[in-house]
Amino acid sequence: MNIALLGGAFNPPHLGHAMIARQILDFTPTDEVWLLPNFNQFPPKPVAPVEHRLAMTQFLSDKKVKVSTLEIDKKLDGQTIHLLPFLPKEHAYHFVIGSDQLASFHFWGDWKSLLHQIPFYVFPRYGYPNEPLYKNMTVISDELLIATNISSTKIRARVDAGKTITEFVLPGVAEYIKQHNLYETI
Repeated sequence: MNIALLGGAFNPPHLGHAMIARQILDFTPTDEVWLLPNFNQFPPKPVAPVEHRLAMTQFLSDKKVKVSTLEIDKKLDGQTIHLLPFLPKEHAYHFVIGSDQLASFHFWGDWKSLLHQIPFYVFPRYGYPNEPLYKNMTVISDELLIATNISSTKIRARVDAGKTITEFVLPGVAEYIKQHNLYETI
């Protein structure tokens, strides 16, 4: 089975994540997308507690989009290279990144070895170059592809500013954020 791994903080998960997962399935030979909320953030930055991020990410799952707790269960440090030994050997994998990650990819832990061990799909993001910088990276491209600039950073800022997020996250995620008072600094 061909698995695309979409890792990240999911702080919070949003419709951009759902769009990426759907289009990876539509425009690549991928059988399933696994969403991998990280246990720790690398480089470290403040995020909501892992149990909240995991609960919210579950709202994105469906028949072909699964939530994997592998990074959480193994208490990994957020560096993708440390995830690879724990992936089930019976599948073939691609790791998915947004084109916004290309400029800083050389800061990823052991990035050269990582590129040799797993191929990457690069999903276009508005305002960022969409050309792969390294071998073993394929930019997802199709005339029917829909890109967005929705980001977790903008969602958190909207919550903090008291603005609605209902058009940018699934209803369950919006309700979860409200019930748990996440992302409000007031």
